[in-house]
Amino acid sequence: MTGQAQAGRPVKLLRNLNAKIASIPMILTALVIFVGGTLWTVVYSFTNSKLLPRLSFVGLDQYHRLWAAPRWVTAIENLAVYGILSLIFSLVIGFVLAALMDQKIRFENTFRTIFLYPFALSFIVTGLVWQWVLNPEFGIQSVVRSLGWTSFTFNPLYTPEIVIYGILIAALWQGTGLVMCLMLAGLRGIDEDIWKAARVDGIPMWKTYLLVVIPMMRPVFITTIVIIASGIVKVYDLVVAQTSGGPGISSEVPAKYVYDYMFQAQNLGQGFAASTMMLVTVAIIVVPWAYLEFGGGRKRG
Repeated sequence: MTGQAQAGRPVKLLRNLNAKIASIPMILTALVIFVGGTLWTVVYSFTNSKLLPRLSFVGLDQYHRLWAAPRWVTAIENLAVYGILSLIFSLVIGFVLAALMDQKIRFENTFRTIFLYPFALSFIVTGLVWQWVLNPEFGIQSVVRSLGWTSFTFNPLYTPEIVIYGILIAALWQGTGLVMCLMLAGLRGIDEDIWKAARVDGIPMWKTYLLVVIPMMRPVFITTIVIIASGIVKVYDLVVAQTSGGPGISSEVPAKYVYDYMFQAQNLGQGFAASTMMLVTVAIIVVPWAYLEFGGGRKRG
């Protein structure tokens, strides 16, 4: 009987065969293009490739030049400031807007469309729009001064010390609507009985959100953080559209540094080294999180 039962069972490798066959193109794409391209970039980051890639190894010279370049150090500092503030403000503003929208307000669909509309625009369009809005000649500064406050000054895109915050404003305006929609979907998934029980027990609404709702929305927060983080690492369009890295190099970011060295300075080795450092930075953040989120949980189970 045991032998017949085993004979009747499908081979484990052949289970869900149609799904496995359908996934072959994506697997090949990931292995050949993503993994292969990544390894190719890492290998050539140790060469002195210029206009064309060539296997002329120079050890860690490209990385020494990279970290000795003030432009790269500025780019990393800008990315850190932009990334931390973008993550915090996007989550806070998006969640607050979602909580307000979850109160069954009138014209909810209209407000939701208005908040989400900026996300439909390209980063280039957003950057140009906010370049005009923040322009001291005819933007916010000019409007406020025309109202009588002649000493008012607000020109972040032309002030090296705060230019990254001007870029941050544009990024928040475009991306917060998507975060709001994700959070709103999570809030709508909370059982109504939880809210009723909290009201019966006399628990303040803010405490219900903080101690009950937010922990229940952990998967939504994780998904949102991953989406925001992916946008932070590859920020490029906004910087080019608003400041082109200026004034000077004060708004430089890693993605722009990579692009400039690979396609304008014709220094592929330096561009590959910068790309590899971006990859290492992402890996340092993602790998421990993935292990704790998936690997650690399975072992505990």
